[in-house]
Amino acid sequence: MVNKKEEIVELANNLRWEVGGNFHDSLMESIYKEAGDIVKKTVRKKDEKHAFGFDKKLDKIVTNKWTGFPIMFILLAIVFWITVQGSNYPSQLLSSLLVGDLYETLKGFSHSLAIPQWIDGLLIDGGYLAMAWVISVMLPPMAIFFPLFTLLEDFGYLPRVAFNMDSLFRKAGAHGKQALTMSMGFGCNAAGVIATRVIDSPRERLIAIITNNFSLCNGRWPTQILIATIFIGGLVPANLAGIISAGAVVGVAVLGVVLSLITSWGLSKTVLKGEASTFNLELPPYRPPRVLQTLYTSLIDRTLIVLWRAIVFAFPAGLVIWSVANIHIDGISLADYFINWIDPFAILIGLNGIILLAYVIAIPANEIVIPTILMLTVVHFGLHGVGAGAGVMFQTDSLSATKQLLEAGGWTVLTGVNLMLFSLLHNPCSTTIYTIYEETKSIKWTALSTFLPIVMGIVLCFLVAQIWQLF
Repeated sequence: MVNKKEEIVELANNLRWEVGGNFHDSLMESIYKEAGDIVKKTVRKKDEKHAFGFDKKLDKIVTNKWTGFPIMFILLAIVFWITVQGSNYPSQLLSSLLVGDLYETLKGFSHSLAIPQWIDGLLIDGGYLAMAWVISVMLPPMAIFFPLFTLLEDFGYLPRVAFNMDSLFRKAGAHGKQALTMSMGFGCNAAGVIATRVIDSPRERLIAIITNNFSLCNGRWPTQILIATIFIGGLVPANLAGIISAGAVVGVAVLGVVLSLITSWGLSKTVLKGEASTFNLELPPYRPPRVLQTLYTSLIDRTLIVLWRAIVFAFPAGLVIWSVANIHIDGISLADYFINWIDPFAILIGLNGIILLAYVIAIPANEIVIPTILMLTVVHFGLHGVGAGAGVMFQTDSLSATKQLLEAGGWTVLTGVNLMLFSLLHNPCSTTIYTIYEETKSIKWTALSTFLPIVMGIVLCFLVAQIWQLF
């Protein structure tokens, strides 16, 4: 009986390859064609010709192999340009209010109550200022970026992006639906990992899970936008800064897609060998964006929820930052011990010890990376603008002040570029790591998903740093 089964399986496999590699595609195309012919003969809809004529004409442009990708890059660049240009003033206003006026009020109130200095520092200079910087840095770009991104989704454009990406993922040995899970990862990597359930093949689902971290999630967009605005936009005249900064962010996002394809190909040829299966994506019709629903979805379901998650993680992270900066052993703080120890290695890859420590502290949430870096920079270099004592955040109300602070901490354009790259390639947040384990039930695949991006990030940053030094 066993031999009979093996013979049947072998016969089926041989017949499968005799019909050609595009058998599934040809079969589905014939089914859809026959169904379409039946519909044409039996169904009539009002204004059908006009509605489908518009969809087909637009699809010939946005899904064309020559124009589809340039249109995608241009639309993303426009979205980021509007985000960069529009978030500057609100960020300055929030920073002035939260890190300036309200901070001074809280400090004055604390002193009037004679609260012990260590409690004052822990709660206000640590927890509150980390939370204030998350709001100042993240809220304005998210409040602009998410509505614009949701408008594209509501219009029906994002499924066309997945359609364009399908052939690339299949050539990389992955499932075409990975384009959909990758798009979901641009919102949240944990959600992207869960979305891989739509992939039936266990092998291809694992590939999608492992590579989903290469999609920039909500928590990493503000980091990319801020650093690109300060360091990349600062290299060109002011009238070009916005579009150049937006182009840099688009470049990093596209690099993530490219690395996802390369890694998928590598996995499909080594530890996850196999044949790429096919799927059929039915493109939804274009529809006018529902502005009110879009605003609700993007501002309530995305912006405020992500911001709240960032705040929840930022306050305890601020407590940790203040503690490691103010607990001393032999006159040296715990933060300084770690920074001084890791700094030679960090400089070798074009970063610094503060950045690496910030990423350790920010494992719970990517949203708190920048506030953590800013606070640690102030503490480590003694750049206290307000208050007294270690661990106090500086007072700033503009991007130029932030740039001055980072440059005082030894930052260069190389540091900014490599931080953008390392923000793309580092370990997933703790929520995503836990989600990966829940979905795979495997410590091995969870560890690979966690450490593979870190290794790739270190290698890429090292190569960029060494090439940079040559010029």
